This record gives sequence, structure tokens and C-alpha cells, in this order.
Amino acid sequence: MNAKVLKSKLANRLKRKRRIRAKISGSATLPRVSVFKSNRYLSVQAIDDATGTTLCALNSKAISQKANKEGATATAEAFAGKLKEAGLTSIVFDRNGYQYHGVIAAFGEALRANEIKF
Repeated sequence: MNAKVLKSKLANRLKRKRRIRAKISGSATLPRVSVFKSNRYLSVQAIDDATGTTLCALNSKAISQKANKEGATATAEAFAGKLKEAGLTSIVFDRNGYQYHGVIAAFGEALRANEIKF
């Protein structure tokens, strides 16, 4: 892909991100789970937007997983365990402007399979 296409792709994702964030927010009892996907790793964090604090976070690098569907499933299982330790069973899912497809969808479905509601 050339630079112009990559620039427009990023601009479209940022537009989607701003549109989504205008509609959702997290709290201490219902945190916002934000997902960031790079080519190598997947990073997730549960955020309390009222105080601006991160309640728990996980990077797929810490558990030796890649940013593919299998890695997203394993990361979601580990993150669901951390959420349950913190006493959280319901979340608001922030896909961070990414389309709900592929790795992001695999992560979301694995969270639901581990009894995290969103």
C-alpha cells in the first residue's frame, strides 16, 4: 500500500474512534475495555473514565501471544480472569475504531465465552 492509502485508512479509523467515544463511557462498576491492536501484539485495559484510572491491563506480549485470532482468544481468557479477580463481570466494549471483525471479534467473543457481559 502506498502512503496515501495508509494515511486515509488511519484517518478513517480515528473518525470511527471519535464517533464511538462520544457515545460510550466507563465507570468503576461498569468499566470501558479499550483494545489496541498492532501488527504484533494486542493490548487491552479496563478504564474508569470518571476518575481516569486504569483498573486492570494486559498485553499479549506478557503472555507470549501474537495478534492473531488464536492469540486474541488466549489474551481474552487471561484478561477475563483479571477482570473477575477485580470483581468485574460487566463491561463496556471499546473497539477503539477497529471494525468488529477478525482479531477484535475473536477477542470479544472469547470475553463473552468467559462470562463477561457487554
